Amino acid sequence: VQLQASGGGLVQPGGSLRLSCAASGFTLNAYTNAWFRQAPGKEREWVSFIQTTGNTYYEPSVQGRFTISRDNPKNMLYLQMDNLKPEDTAVYYCARSYSGKYISAQSYDLWGQGTQVTVSS
Repeated sequence: VQLQASGGGLVQPGGSLRLSCAASGFTLNAYTNAWFRQAPGKEREWVSFIQTTGNTYYEPSVQGRFTISRDNPKNMLYLQMDNLKPEDTAVYYCARSYSGKYISAQSYDLWGQGTQVTVSS
């Protein structure tokens, strides 16, 4: 049972990246799934989550710029990030929930290894 994140990199302000998260050993859409990020010296923070129903939610600073999605046949989770800003620089993690407080990292029991996103000119 694992999650594996990929797709990070270096991008200029205003650019785009798409993060991917491959799930194995379980069915991704049977759980709420999320993306978190952690910048140097800061706590891990919630970015977006998608419920089993397909309903999606976003942290206000990324609303309108990021899109979370899931490909059920491929058992994949994605985060499309557009109009990236320097303050989006962080390590991004995908995660699987086990309880209902979805904006709290404590509600997640399985994490991907993280992928670095750097937004800089």
